[in-house]
Amino acid sequence: MSDQMTLAAETRDRVGKGASRALRRDGRVPAVIYGQNREPTAIHLEEKALNKALATGHFMTTVVMVAGQRTLPKDVAFHPVSDRPIHVDFLRISEHATVTVSVPVVFADEEESDYLKRGGVLNIVRHEIELVCDAAEIPSDITISLKGRAIGDSIHISNVTLPEGVHPSVEDRDFTIATIVPPTVPTVEDEALEAEVAEAQSAEAAAEAAETEGDDAAEDDTAES
Repeated sequence: MSDQMTLAAETRDRVGKGASRALRRDGRVPAVIYGQNREPTAIHLEEKALNKALATGHFMTTVVMVAGQRTLPKDVAFHPVSDRPIHVDFLRISEHATVTVSVPVVFADEEESDYLKRGGVLNIVRHEIELVCDAAEIPSDITISLKGRAIGDSIHISNVTLPEGVHPSVEDRDFTIATIVPPTVPTVEDEALEAEVAEAQSAEAAAEAAETEGDDAAEDDTAES
């Protein structure tokens, strides 16, 4: 299960784009705590501490104590160019609240599978599974063994053993998590297309070389005259 973490935070006296930009220049990240039918709390966090929490890979499935409140991270916005975190949303929760979280899927025992020996490929349909569980019992990940899996197999949610008290948010269908597909074998058409492209590229390169030689010769004639 994911551990609980604590992030130091300070309340924001001012909100808005100008105030947020000023905070970011000082190495702080604006954030808000909402939920439980209470007024939102505007706060700001140290960017370095937030990046360290994000680097764990389990930030979005970890209960975070922030500004003296128990929360669950719900969204982190990143700058489109620098990829720095620019805003965080935290949802207030009680100690044993029922929460919905997206938990990463981890595949294990691939070396013990039959499909790998035959050149098969694991096609991951869902990298995360949305689960409903107690806030104090959020799984850090869901591990799926590939031992004995063969080409043509499909792994559905019904094939996964979830921790006690945890169930998928989607229960009306047996959705697919991954499939194991045959190796991609080039067809005659693929090989013919590759040969055609190579030939065209070769002809283009030869034409460019000839054009360059012609330009060089013209320059030499001009210099001599």
